[in-house]
Amino acid sequence: MPPFVYRITKYDPADRDEHGSYIGAEDSTSDHGPVEAAYLQAIAAFAEDTGIDHLVIREPGISGLARFGLEPAADGHGLAGLFPPDLNGFHDGAEVPVSLGLELVRVMLRDNGAWCRLEVEDRFSVQVGWDQYVYVSSDRPCEHAVAGTRVLGLFPERLETSPYDADSDEPGVQRPADEDFWARVRWSVAMRHAAILEEEHLHNASRWHRLTDGTLEAIRTRLTPRARLTVWPDLATDVDAVLASLPGEGPVEIVWEDENGKLAGTIADESEYEELATRVAGARAAMALPVALGERHPLFTAVLPDSDGVLRARWRTEPTPSDRNWAFLKTLRRGQIITGTVTVIADFGVTFVDIGGFTAMINIPELSWRRFDHPSEIVSVGQEISAEILDVDLVRERVPLSLKALQRDPMPPFVQQAGRTVIGVVTELVPFGAFVRIEDGEGGLEGLVHLSELAEGHVNGPEDVVQVGDLLAVKIVDVDLPRRRITLSHLQALSPGER
Repeated sequence: MPPFVYRITKYDPADRDEHGSYIGAEDSTSDHGPVEAAYLQAIAAFAEDTGIDHLVIREPGISGLARFGLEPAADGHGLAGLFPPDLNGFHDGAEVPVSLGLELVRVMLRDNGAWCRLEVEDRFSVQVGWDQYVYVSSDRPCEHAVAGTRVLGLFPERLETSPYDADSDEPGVQRPADEDFWARVRWSVAMRHAAILEEEHLHNASRWHRLTDGTLEAIRTRLTPRARLTVWPDLATDVDAVLASLPGEGPVEIVWEDENGKLAGTIADESEYEELATRVAGARAAMALPVALGERHPLFTAVLPDSDGVLRARWRTEPTPSDRNWAFLKTLRRGQIITGTVTVIADFGVTFVDIGGFTAMINIPELSWRRFDHPSEIVSVGQEISAEILDVDLVRERVPLSLKALQRDPMPPFVQQAGRTVIGVVTELVPFGAFVRIEDGEGGLEGLVHLSELAEGHVNGPEDVVQVGDLLAVKIVDVDLPRRRITLSHLQALSPGER
């Protein structure tokens, strides 16, 4: 933040008690007259001394359940005439001339229902706090503006920092609404997991959109810059059940889809339920959401980056499990070696591995180069293993691993043994031949001896020639590395006299 910070008030510092609280006679509401005009003139002087002619709106909001000050709220949040009725142009990152910025300060001084921070990054900022306290920061000392503020009858005080400075270290998630995010949304919509998008374009104000394969891209292009996005599952079609489930006391947010397919939302408490029921009469679907962030359970969230891909909005979101998965998966890369603990060996063969709070998986072909009948022959639940990451799928939130990638492939050495005759053990009989292990050990490599290579003449089945456990002389005819097949022949291993 700029180094020169001033608190500007209409309160004489002499009228404070030993705790710093104001005990004078000044009213904490705006006089809508000369004092308010003096504030605006002072801010204009600081802007002039800093050498700026525009301001950027940051973290804009409108009044919610809690009032910011004492004055009654104005229609349109005090922004009527400054922005269109739908408040287009009042959003994070919007650039406005200093003259319009001063009108926004007037709105905040009057506590008319809108709030924002006004700044030029690293050069200048204006923040209006409780009870007509205004904080101005500049990269210059602004001696002329300080002196002029005193002449106007206000009291400028130099501070180390403003209590309203943006906290860039605020905890929370800032997942960007980048191409990975939108791919996740598209997949979730296609899988019928997601159906509703909440666009929070201002603090305490949301727009609601129904997501389908046909509407998603059009909705995306209309979103307010730097909006905070929340993806939800579909609304419930039993509207009566939703209304019946509302809490006995306290506020709740209701979102509904009317008979024309339009989505709307409002916050209500028990005193407004009767009116609410009238408003949603005839609705197709609805859902009730807790107001407290920690009690809401969306699918995932994100914040819109600027057109250059940089995330400059300072919104923070309550992380969902998917958001936490995303943050973890962004730390992984293909080819990385990772350690985890086997948690489940599924009946269908997939092995699940905990790799730090996220469950990765190993498919059967990636467990071992060698033949086995069940994954439990290779790994066991609770075993700590190291494996290679084959892919990081941010859309499906999947991380396939390979255990065998860290093992030596035993097959390449056998390429050089093509043409050699060896003695192997028959391990399995199949209708089209017999498998013979030609490498020592229980997990030794096996090759196939086709029926036509087991004996001369017609053979009904391999059991007519050999049995499991028999020792059999075979010739290594071919080693096909891409298809991982070893072709053997018993006939070719025999001398002419033995055939």
